[in-house]
Amino acid sequence: MHPDLISESLRDGLPNMFECSAMPKPGVVRAATPLLYPDGDVINVYVHHNGHQQVITDFGDALGWLGMQNAETRLSPTRQWMVDNICQTLGVEMENGAITLAYKDDKQLADAVHRVAQAAARVADIWFTLRVRPVGGVADELEDWLGGHRFAFDKGAIHAGRSGRDWTVDYRVTADERTSLMFVLSSRSRAAAGLAAKHVYSACCDLLDQSGEAWQKPIISLFDDIVDVWRGEDITRLRGASLPVMWSRPDELERALKAG
Repeated sequence: MHPDLISESLRDGLPNMFECSAMPKPGVVRAATPLLYPDGDVINVYVHHNGHQQVITDFGDALGWLGMQNAETRLSPTRQWMVDNICQTLGVEMENGAITLAYKDDKQLADAVHRVAQAAARVADIWFTLRVRPVGGVADELEDWLGGHRFAFDKGAIHAGRSGRDWTVDYRVTADERTSLMFVLSSRSRAAAGLAAKHVYSACCDLLDQSGEAWQKPIISLFDDIVDVWRGEDITRLRGASLPVMWSRPDELERALKAG
């Protein structure tokens, strides 16, 4: 199919948040998606003919991004299992480090773009899940604190954003019949802290733009400030899309949850 026809088909089948354009490489069309890598970069996927069939691919960007976050040259067995599970769940394939999905006609094109983009986002998020999300420490203390104040909470609640992406919210807390969504930012390095702040900012913006359930719920970004790794710009960024609260000030957190 000619690139112009592919672009037209993509525009007809995808929301306006996707931007489609032909690439300098002949026969390749790029779809800039509303999904983001944890550092805030846009996730792009590409439509091209691989010599055998028409495919959607990320050209290895997701695994490449994941690989740049540490010095390991190979995926650990745990990460490889997570990548395989993501591919199986979304029905995509990993070929030479690239997420790919073949399609037969333009009726399948939009769905294929969505699935490859979702897979790229989830593969990149493996780093965030393993390196940034709180394990023990502040998470255990927070759950004890919530229970001690008789706040009902759900851990790892899933909420869909405007882009169609599912976001895992650390805690959904109910206090005095008011429900808040809460992300916990915990890190021991400044570089990882910056990525965490960008990731949570992307989630908050996507959730706040959703016209459904999450739109009516306040979002709290709780900073684990026991270690001084948070820059002023990290907090300022989150203030535009959530209510930042420091874990060292639990009285402020209590007021935020009760104020709803």
